[in-house]
Amino acid sequence: MKNYLFFFLFALSPLLGLAQIIVDSDQGGKIPSYTLPDPLIFNNGERVKTTKDWNNRRKEIYRALETEVYGVTPKWKGKVTSTLLSTKSGIFGGIGQQKQIRLTFSKGGKNSSLTILLFLPLQSKNAPLFLSYNFDGNHTTTVDQDVIIPDCYMNNKPEIGVTNHQANKESRGQQASRWPIKEILSRGYGVATAYYGEIDPDFDDGFKNGIHQLFDQKRDSASWGSVATWAWGLSRIMDYLEKDQDVNPHKVIVMGHSRLGKASLWAGASDKRFAMVVSNCSGCSGAALSKRIFGETVEKINNSYPHWFCANYKKYNSNEQALTTDQHELLALIAPRPVYVASASEDLHADPKGEFLSCVYASSVYELLGSKKFPANSMPQLSTPILGDISYHIRLGKHDVTLYDWNCYMDYADLYFKRKK
Repeated sequence: MKNYLFFFLFALSPLLGLAQIIVDSDQGGKIPSYTLPDPLIFNNGERVKTTKDWNNRRKEIYRALETEVYGVTPKWKGKVTSTLLSTKSGIFGGIGQQKQIRLTFSKGGKNSSLTILLFLPLQSKNAPLFLSYNFDGNHTTTVDQDVIIPDCYMNNKPEIGVTNHQANKESRGQQASRWPIKEILSRGYGVATAYYGEIDPDFDDGFKNGIHQLFDQKRDSASWGSVATWAWGLSRIMDYLEKDQDVNPHKVIVMGHSRLGKASLWAGASDKRFAMVVSNCSGCSGAALSKRIFGETVEKINNSYPHWFCANYKKYNSNEQALTTDQHELLALIAPRPVYVASASEDLHADPKGEFLSCVYASSVYELLGSKKFPANSMPQLSTPILGDISYHIRLGKHDVTLYDWNCYMDYADLYFKRKK
């Protein structure tokens, strides 16, 4: 009965007015009925009818996510300088080049830095480029001995050689399976990566180190958390990429996995320079609907990672229905630019169906703006991508980034960048 009710309500959702009432049928009835805000209804109840209307409605949605979830990013009043540290051509059998660039952030006599590891294909100029943080240092993405090992604070991971909160040579190449750089270059794409902890160390330190120390900010309940800070860092890398003569700044794809998928989505919503956005297993407060209360919930994520979001977000611990927004509206903020959401079958913590449903309920905004409707109402089979201006796949396996995922993202990007001259 719930299946029929779900699809009946889905069909009527454009007529429901202020909200969309959803009844999920999976997980043996453990998912509560919930109400989603309609991204095409203003806070005053009026309907969005035109692109101009959407621009105004978009401001409402962005403000809600900014003040209640991710936090307000303060204005940067400092200086950023870039320094080319190294360059190497003819890598991977002559198909690519590699650069290392240091960004130095300066303000009030204080400095913080970030090192970008950039790979570009030699055979295609102005190639599309994936920009994505890494979790454990640039040196873990490749076995190349010339890649710099960061000397900043790092969360311990003895299994890959990170101890005493410092990276070392034992961790070199330990995450290379997530970074099939040779395959990416051979497809005509570039890759830019940086260690996310250089922007903000991933622990609850009261926002006193990393880039936060360069901001004169009196914090309040709406002040930015680490996810918004990482998103800010992605935009600063984009500033550099716009100036690099070897990069086409109009073809930069921001991509992230897990917590960094949350950051990539918020960066894509906040910075329209990103031409495409990819979320890989981003889960709660990323692509997954919060109101489903499945897997990692708002309360669980706030308790485990109190520094990721603004303090206001804690109001919704075990109180998700009080949210005036949800993650389908985060995807809608990216419209009409293409967005790809991916899940894994064993990654129930990230709620694959909740990620899929965000795609479904963001679709109305894409349609309004002249883009393609998300072409599905029900979960696809494993490893069967649904492709449109919003795209989705669920693959077999665990919470990870695999070569299959990368190939899907490149196939998707081909549709937008390789056929447009």
